[in-house]
Amino acid sequence: MSAKNSQKVNTFLGEVIARTNALKLIHWHITGKGSYAIHISLDTAVEALNICSDRLIETTYAYEGDIEITVPETKRPANAVEFIESFYQLISDGRELFQENFSQAILDDYQEALYQLLYRVKRLS
Repeated sequence: MSAKNSQKVNTFLGEVIARTNALKLIHWHITGKGSYAIHISLDTAVEALNICSDRLIETTYAYEGDIEITVPETKRPANAVEFIESFYQLISDGRELFQENFSQAILDDYQEALYQLLYRVKRLS
C-alpha cells in the first residue's frame, strides 16, 4: 500500500471508530416515544459495528502490515437519522480503499448493520 493510500486507510478507520462511538453517545441520550426500542437498537448496532471494525482493522494489519489509526474527537450528533445516513455513505466512499473481496464483505456487514439501524430509528421515531 502506498503511503498516501495508507494515510487514507488510517483516517477512514479512525473516522469509523469515532462514528461508532458517536452512536453510543446517541444511545445514552435517547428519550421520548419509542426511546427504549431505539436505545436497544442502537446498542445492537454499536455491538455489530465494533465487531466489523475489529475484523476490518485486524484484516488490514494482516494484509498491509502495521497501520497507525488516530480516532478523532467524538461528539454526540444532533440528528440521529442524518448521522446514520452519513455513516452509511462514509462506508460506501471507503470501499475504494479496500480492494480485497474479504474486506468488501466486512464493509457489506457495516452497511447492513447501519441500514437496519436506520430502518428501526425511522420506524420507532
